[in-house]
Amino acid sequence: MKHHFISGRDIVMFSFQSWDTAIGSNFKDMAIELAKKNRVLFVNRALDRSSLYKHRNDAVTKTRLASIKNGTGEIEQVATNIWIQNPGTIVESINAIPFAGLHDRLNKINGKRLAREINKVIGQLGFKNVLLINDNDFIRGFYLKEMIDCSEYIFYIRDYMLGVDFFKRHGARHEAGVMQKADLVVANSVYLANYAKKNNSNSFYIGQGCDFTQFLKEDISMPDDLKPIKGPVIGYTGFVSAWRIDLEVIKHIAETCPDCSIVLVGPIDKLFRKEALNHLKNVHFLGGKPPDTLANYIKYFDICINPQIMNEVTRGNYPRKADEYLAMEKPLVATATEGMSMFEPYCFLCHTKQEYAEKIRYIINNQALVNTEAIKQRRKEFALMHTWEESIGMLGDAYFSVKSKTAL
Repeated sequence: MKHHFISGRDIVMFSFQSWDTAIGSNFKDMAIELAKKNRVLFVNRALDRSSLYKHRNDAVTKTRLASIKNGTGEIEQVATNIWIQNPGTIVESINAIPFAGLHDRLNKINGKRLAREINKVIGQLGFKNVLLINDNDFIRGFYLKEMIDCSEYIFYIRDYMLGVDFFKRHGARHEAGVMQKADLVVANSVYLANYAKKNNSNSFYIGQGCDFTQFLKEDISMPDDLKPIKGPVIGYTGFVSAWRIDLEVIKHIAETCPDCSIVLVGPIDKLFRKEALNHLKNVHFLGGKPPDTLANYIKYFDICINPQIMNEVTRGNYPRKADEYLAMEKPLVATATEGMSMFEPYCFLCHTKQEYAEKIRYIINNQALVNTEAIKQRRKEFALMHTWEESIGMLGDAYFSVKSKTAL
């Protein structure tokens, strides 16, 4: 499909996640794709007061502190047309403040600090006619449209953040407000695009991309920490988070499929009750891994799973890992969320933990049926349709459709 790409622009990308995040990032991949036709300044998440004290010895905190101490922040060109900025400022940690008025005044101060740093770099790089894209940060980014030297403003929503406890106190009014301010809102799932339309009629689904480079390699070796684990291996890669992963599903699979090994590859949040699985010898937590090594693990999974817990956060989000699994031709068993519905012809969807065990057993016992060359090829071809070029093309289509209706 032909698209109308945004090109020849200076783009500032204000990110909820930083460029140096330990896990994959949609926004980083979008920046790389946009930089093929535009100049891009990617603004890392600024250091906040709470993190300064709680995580002072973390590598990321030290990097941000170094940027602040030199008085100008830090700018690094990491690729052609891509600059990364570590804002040379600390923002106040204000979420615990119960009073909306006071919270908003302090948030405006934070906004001014961030805007001052960003505008400084915009000037240094000679950016003109700036397009600002905010990655889902409706609190820190609330005032940026007014404070940054930009001509157009896009808000990108990729998760339903109001389902997370941290955002329940102040998030609702800020999310609605920032969407209303935006010239357009774009989302990586149909569910989130429809949700955004409640606050901005110029809201569009732009799909989800995936960088398949590592998943299409021919010669992929087995990681050392996977070698001692006996098969069949049922695997998951990604953030092992209490608000994303259903612990009861994992537990049930392990208990009802004792001859299988369940392998979870990814960082674990402190709310996930890992100890509840300690008695199960066939559950293996391998920890966080560099993103460019995930294919090495998926290659040697016999079955991939996406055991999302059903909640406000997960029901409509785009399951990026599903594309990664299918690109490597793996059979996939996943929770039947709204976001997974488009994958139904290519995987096994489940509504209960019992269905997970049943479908995993079916796959193990019917390899000749579920893993034919034709079926594996269909999985791969479907996944490979979801590229970042396609997603950024849809972003351009949305942008120019609004531009044709109104003077952005």
